[in-house]
Amino acid sequence: MCAVLGDSVGYWTGKKLGPRIFSKPSSFFFNKNNLDKTVKFYDRYGKKTIVLARFVPIVRTFAPILAGAGDMKYNNFIFYNVFGGFLWTFGTIFSGYFLGNSVKNIDQYILPITVIIIISSFIPFIKEFFGRNNK
Repeated sequence: MCAVLGDSVGYWTGKKLGPRIFSKPSSFFFNKNNLDKTVKFYDRYGKKTIVLARFVPIVRTFAPILAGAGDMKYNNFIFYNVFGGFLWTFGTIFSGYFLGNSVKNIDQYILPITVIIIISSFIPFIKEFFGRNNK
């Protein structure tokens, strides 16, 4: 519930501040061209982004803000935000429950599992970066 509320605050922050921040033509990150790209991205991939961002550290922080700045419809945003929050919450709980019951001494593997999760969460970005540079 609080994660959904926090993402809604992020959405509205992006909605209110995004157009003003991205209005500077000479800024490297915050220029109108990047806002236009964000709008197109959220028109095409916004629903998937909101759900999948829940599972990716760092991205989950910025996705709601960019959804607001990218002018994603709030009805779509809140639906997929709640859906993603539901999947993440219950997926984490049930994964922990079943792994805890099926793997003996799982507490010994927490650190390696955490490292694997963090590294694997960056794979899509690495693939995208190298895929874009090879075209």
